[in-house]
Amino acid sequence: MADFHQQGPITTLHDLGSIGQDHLEAMLREATVDYRLGLILPVTASDMRAAPFENIVRELCGADYIEHVIVVLGIAPEVADYQETKEKLAPLGAKAEVLWTDGERLQNLYEELIASGFNLAVPGKGRSVWTAFGYLMADPSLKAYMLHDCDIVTYSRELLARLCLPMAHRSLDFEFCKAFYARRTNQLHGRTVRLLVWPLLRSLMTILGPDPFLTYLSSFRYPLSGEFAVSAGLARSNRIPSDWGLEVGTLAEVFRNTSTKRVCQVDITSEYEHKHQDLSLEDPSKGLMRMATDILTSMFRTLASRGTVLSEGHFVSLRSAFLRAAQDAIRQYHADALINGLQFDRHAEEIAVEGFAEQIMAAGTAFREDPAGGESIPNWTRVLAAFPDFPERLREAVSADALQWNVASAEEKI
Repeated sequence: MADFHQQGPITTLHDLGSIGQDHLEAMLREATVDYRLGLILPVTASDMRAAPFENIVRELCGADYIEHVIVVLGIAPEVADYQETKEKLAPLGAKAEVLWTDGERLQNLYEELIASGFNLAVPGKGRSVWTAFGYLMADPSLKAYMLHDCDIVTYSRELLARLCLPMAHRSLDFEFCKAFYARRTNQLHGRTVRLLVWPLLRSLMTILGPDPFLTYLSSFRYPLSGEFAVSAGLARSNRIPSDWGLEVGTLAEVFRNTSTKRVCQVDITSEYEHKHQDLSLEDPSKGLMRMATDILTSMFRTLASRGTVLSEGHFVSLRSAFLRAAQDAIRQYHADALINGLQFDRHAEEIAVEGFAEQIMAAGTAFREDPAGGESIPNWTRVLAAFPDFPERLREAVSADALQWNVASAEEKI
């Protein structure tokens, strides 16, 4: 999309259609001679067996500018899950490793930290990303870590190249890079961003007045994207939420730990499609309603940590302001869909907004009952203070898992 508009404190890197994948990768090969990169791929057993994962592995075979590929396998209790993941990664060779979070060795390491008071009991993407950070920290030559999901149906290697280059290029000085893209097929997707996050931010600024954190969040084109890049130093300092608030919580930690002039967002693809969550209006503990609650509480707690006072009256006003802002947004999206020939179910959009409005009150109650929260995993700076050799022990556990698999695989062939 030919767009070079800059809005807010975050630098926006557009896709003007003026450079191709070959040129991007040539620049990356030159840049990564002395700026080595690690790629983190969190995946569940079910996603590992889906077609997108196999395509991602095929595409990554040509990504010779990536030093290490770390697949963090979660929700995979069976040895067969680990074995199949190793087999599917074989085309990537020695640079690809599997961190099996349900395996005995990593579970023992988690239990050791839990016994010492670290919050690591909740499995999920947050813990997987945190574990991968620790594993990569054992290699001090790595300068930055990339992350993207493994359910991207429209994945191509150019997506990764565009995410990497802002971090690696010698003439740039970013510590964090967030991806954005247009979420659409024959209709508009991204309901949680379109119908919750953006109307919420506008409503919060109306009620609370100007706030640097809210201005920062509103500068991101797609704050809930699962793709980002972070410098090794910033990864050491950031705490990681263990719930659906991972993306917003990560942005909050970045805001806290670095300057906004060292944060950018990049358009990584003109077409992005992955699996969609159910709205789950009938059960707010699941789907987009659960995601909404976690996002909201994460945002409220971040504001409170910055000295903002949020009373019960604030949440009543916020719900009313949100409904008006979200309904205005639906009118705008309807017009946008119409002029682009996209399907648009206005009734379904209204239902989603009403559901999100209810979660504002639920999240407000949860916030008042526990203003500080206890969901974030401690940052690696704290872990290393207590266990200086923990990244090396993670590597030893992963190597032992791989060795055991290699022996078993060899015995099967005999």
